[in-house]
Amino acid sequence: MLGSKAPALSVRDAAGQPTNLASVAGAKGLVLVFTRSAKWCLYCQNQLIGLKEAEAELGRRGFPIAAVSYDPPAVLAGFAKARAIPYPLLSDEGPKTIDAFGLRDPAYAPGHYAHGVPHPAILILARDGTVLAKDGYRTRPTNEAILEAVGRLGG
Repeated sequence: MLGSKAPALSVRDAAGQPTNLASVAGAKGLVLVFTRSAKWCLYCQNQLIGLKEAEAELGRRGFPIAAVSYDPPAVLAGFAKARAIPYPLLSDEGPKTIDAFGLRDPAYAPGHYAHGVPHPAILILARDGTVLAKDGYRTRPTNEAILEAVGRLGG
């Protein structure tokens, strides 16, 4: 995956409008966060809230944040409003984008409320969609680690 082109985003923003990489990327690229759920995953909620602290600096460096989950747009809009999330929360109800990135957690069968969730992951994408860095789901990187990775990539 590193060095290859990321799959196209097939997501909607919290208002329900289709969104693509170009509309959320910054001058140099994007920090794309895959998260399980803003509705029920406490770890994910805390991560999304915590990323607010790095959002302005990442944007200044040309790599803004966007987060993808399988949650419907209404859930994401409610969470963003309640927690004052300043960056885009993107809905992949399909989950076409989650599957295209190979991140779907296979532990949940159809009919389970978590069917379609991704393994948590953070990818740093170049403006053209090339995957520059990826952090797996076993540990969630700190804001400092994300900023350091972006710095190594020229941001």
